[in-house]
Amino acid sequence: MIDPFFMRWWDQLISRPAGPFKFRFVLQPAVAILLAVRDGLKDSREGKPPFLLLFFLQPAQRMRLIKDGWKSFGRLFLVAVALDCIYQSVVLHWIHPLQALVVAAFLAIIPYVLARGPVNRIASIRKAHHRPLAAKVHRS
Repeated sequence: MIDPFFMRWWDQLISRPAGPFKFRFVLQPAVAILLAVRDGLKDSREGKPPFLLLFFLQPAQRMRLIKDGWKSFGRLFLVAVALDCIYQSVVLHWIHPLQALVVAAFLAIIPYVLARGPVNRIASIRKAHHRPLAAKVHRS
């Protein structure tokens, strides 16, 4: 049997997309992805490996990557937490900070992290395919 606390917690989490402020379930991930595109393209220009790959394969780089990521999407994450706290105060008449952090992570951090690496990879592949053609044009 599942603890009633966790059932209530789960019900409160899954009811958010149908309640007030539902626009944030589209807007916040979209902004996170736009920030990830910007940073992935920057990573590609600088010749950096994909963000998530580097995070898992280079443990010594993790703190630097976390700080770099926080600079990029920190405000978005804080806005996601604040909006969820407002939602909770309006709908639940109580604020559950852990729920706000979970929702903000799903709306801001996860889309950002999942998009940044593939954008870098695609931009790097495109750059590699266009480089030989550009070199031929300059020689003629």
